[in-house]
Amino acid sequence: AGHCLYSDMGRVLAAITADTCGWSDSLGGVLCAEEVAQKYGQGRYQELRNGFFRNGTDNLLVELGKWGLGLSDLLMTLNLFSRVNVDEAGHFHFVEGHSKAGDYIELYAPMDTLVVLTALQHPMDPNPQYAPQPLKLSWMNADASVAEHCRLSRPENQRGFINTDRLFA
Repeated sequence: AGHCLYSDMGRVLAAITADTCGWSDSLGGVLCAEEVAQKYGQGRYQELRNGFFRNGTDNLLVELGKWGLGLSDLLMTLNLFSRVNVDEAGHFHFVEGHSKAGDYIELYAPMDTLVVLTALQHPMDPNPQYAPQPLKLSWMNADASVAEHCRLSRPENQRGFINTDRLFA
């Protein structure tokens, strides 16, 4: 908690106001259809119906398409509830068991922000079985005071909130 997610213009898109995991991965990305087939095998709709093997790239593009957006609008993803460490040689290491059922992350959005979610396994998850876990999503209206500790936690967050506030002044 206390961290912020920024736009390319230095505005705060979202502030992480609470986080029981303490870490989210911004490096791992998502798998495309070919990578899912290579890692987990074929899981086609024709055989599995709604249990078919989905992939993060297509899931995100379907949701972006509902807003007239496409592949060029798909930037880096944030893998909530996942942790990847990077060693001194620059190798990525997925941390198994980083999150558990009941963990949560609270985000406060000080401006209109499009959030597109897909709930699938992390690309580096060593589990050889396709086994995405359920995700519960809820939202509520909140006063800006819920993110005050984020604003004050770092000078760059203060500047980011000022940039965001100026947009709506």
